[in-house]
Amino acid sequence: MSHILIVEDEPAIADTLVYALTADGHSTHWTTLAGEAIAYLQEKSADLVILDVGLPDQNGFEACKRLRLFSEVPVLFLTARGSEVDRVVGLEIGADDYVVKPFSPREVAARIRGILKRTGNSKAGSTESGSLDAVDTEFIIDINRQQIIYAGQPLLLTRFEFEILACLVRQPERVFSREQLLQAGGIRSYAGYERNIDSHIKSLRAKLRQVNAHRVPIRTNRGFGYSYQRAADKGGS
Repeated sequence: MSHILIVEDEPAIADTLVYALTADGHSTHWTTLAGEAIAYLQEKSADLVILDVGLPDQNGFEACKRLRLFSEVPVLFLTARGSEVDRVVGLEIGADDYVVKPFSPREVAARIRGILKRTGNSKAGSTESGSLDAVDTEFIIDINRQQIIYAGQPLLLTRFEFEILACLVRQPERVFSREQLLQAGGIRSYAGYERNIDSHIKSLRAKLRQVNAHRVPIRTNRGFGYSYQRAADKGGS
């Protein structure tokens, strides 16, 4: 059983989420304010946070930024704003997915199952051998769990980080432009956002260094983009 924190100020929506998630086998805790949610997570744990963007005390985007200062718990944004700019902003600050109101409770439950599998927070099931995409001796992509294992260690990645890294390691030494990596993450190129790929690469490199401080698998190809260099090659900057 996974524990889900719901941060939503509309009782009818929160009740629907509680019912759907409980039926899907999760436990839940509901709060209406961003401040209450931050305080809760500083003292207790959750496997995932459903975070409404339009909260009474603080914008959900700002709340997510505060949360990321001390926690990598997966975040699913829930909002009435469905523009591409809002989706990109949400992913940029560390969200794992984005659902627009009105929504299907079954869809939300399905998306949560996918996030929990991808981030390794799922309490259910074991990985079937057929779901493993062994890229090389360094990386294994677990398709069912949407998880990447690096040097034997599962990485805690956001959805966008997962898509970028999987795109790179599946085609070693191929140089991908920033626009191509945006598209790999399911986001159409939007003027001014290609450069934000750099912040995701920086985050990925930091997570890879936590496993192996002496390797730089992601190379910067200045003026072109990024590529993955196998362990036998000398990584770049």
